[in-house]
Amino acid sequence: MCARLNAAQPYAIALFRAAFGLLFTMQGVASLFGVLGGTEGTNGGTIPVGTWPGRYGAVIQLVAGALVILGLGTRWAALVASGAMAFAYLDVHQKVALWPIQNGGEPSVLFCFGFFLLIFTGCGAFGLGRLFDGRTAGTLRRSPSRPR
Repeated sequence: MCARLNAAQPYAIALFRAAFGLLFTMQGVASLFGVLGGTEGTNGGTIPVGTWPGRYGAVIQLVAGALVILGLGTRWAALVASGAMAFAYLDVHQKVALWPIQNGGEPSVLFCFGFFLLIFTGCGAFGLGRLFDGRTAGTLRRSPSRPR
């Protein structure tokens, strides 16, 4: 059973990456363009241009989320996205209360740790980044000093 699950791991990571990136991208689209319900607290509107940190966070959500969906530069995009969500939690939500359940920061925490996981797992199968580094879904990079 474990061998089958391990063989499917790159595909599960790819599915997680695509769904997670799509959810993150939709947050940025809603904040920047006012679609999909817009931004919370703006009655379906957008975050004004130049607003710190909201507008910049929305751009990070849009760009990093799109890169993660595509599997292009996944680790770097996930690093930026994870840091942005950690900042969002600490700067916005932590001031209200200690625990995420109390301060409404669950999405920030979940996105932060989901992207943190993608930093270490990479894009999984079907990522565009694999086209540039020549790997396939089941192939892992090995260091030269590591025996096969």
